[in-house]
Amino acid sequence: MSGRPEHQAPPEIFYGEDEARKYTRNTRMIEIQLVMSERAVELLCLPESQPCHIIDLGCGSGLSGETLTEQGHIWTGVDISSAMLGVAKEREVEGDLLLGDLGQGLPFRAGAFDGAISISALQWLCNSDQKSHNPAKRLYIFFSSLYSCLSRGSRAVFQFYPENSSQVELITSQAMKAGFTGGLVVDYPNSTKAKKFFLCLMTGGQQPLPAALGVDSREDTPNCVVFSQKRDRVKQLRTGKAPKKSRDWILEKKERRRRQGKETREDSKFTGRKRQSHVW
Repeated sequence: MSGRPEHQAPPEIFYGEDEARKYTRNTRMIEIQLVMSERAVELLCLPESQPCHIIDLGCGSGLSGETLTEQGHIWTGVDISSAMLGVAKEREVEGDLLLGDLGQGLPFRAGAFDGAISISALQWLCNSDQKSHNPAKRLYIFFSSLYSCLSRGSRAVFQFYPENSSQVELITSQAMKAGFTGGLVVDYPNSTKAKKFFLCLMTGGQQPLPAALGVDSREDTPNCVVFSQKRDRVKQLRTGKAPKKSRDWILEKKERRRRQGKETREDSKFTGRKRQSHVW
């Protein structure tokens, strides 16, 4: 049997009473959660000195939520494990807690949150724990509902442990389908132990991805993978329309103008070609 927790049992079963308490009392686990939570909040790029309402997805016993509290934010946590939430209540965390399956969607009003974080939970949605479970469908339902309940311009940051590149593809494709842009930030990519994956999703159009940690700027190895251009390609395949600003898109627009009798420049080999940027 695989050593990955998500292969051993569904999360609500794996994180029963004993595992929930052991997880929360493990000093090493607490330290790891603290570091990853602080990094996730950093990647949210929240406004300074301004309390925000954050949703903690797969909040567990509230370890990541405590980081949000310490930084002055209000938070709401969602988790599928009643045992984990029970421990969170015993610890008297300050966030509101909700028992729920992320794969069934989030029940919050539109624009309710200023951001979202998730620590070590996203990979669980890639499993089929029941015959009725379709990972792609559950991911799409989750991301669609998350997109809806986030304020425009906000971000969602997921620290997760992808099993392979196919799993990353599955997750990112469903996030794009739901409307997100963004990409993958890989901290310490050359370290076996310290390497961490953060999926940074954005609701207000494509923005620059934050720099990864532990990367020499002189190296040519990419540590951030942006999938906004890929999103355009997926949209083109789905709708049959050319991506905006592409050569085909420009030619189609010029042809429409000609049919409307409007003055239009002649096509040339330079049509749709990107110009070099100049710094003045």
